[in-house]
Amino acid sequence: MIKSIVILAFMLIIFSLGSALFHLVKHNGQEQSQNTVKALTYRIILSIILFLFVFIAIGTGLFKPSGIGTQMQINKQIQANQLK
Repeated sequence: MIKSIVILAFMLIIFSLGSALFHLVKHNGQEQSQNTVKALTYRIILSIILFLFVFIAIGTGLFKPSGIGTQMQINKQIQANQLK
């Protein structure tokens, strides 16, 4: 469920970037410039919401990180315990 929400948010961010690029390339006047700014503003808002969602999900334990950094921390803790 959480992964689906994150993937959907990323897709919306990419769509917003594409929309901004389209309006930037078309750029025939002030209206197109405003549309570019709106699309980029939506992208920033979506990115902040996504960051907060992931931060809260990790903080509450709904999502457990399992990347390289997590493995490195576990290995450091094991080595520190072995030295004691």
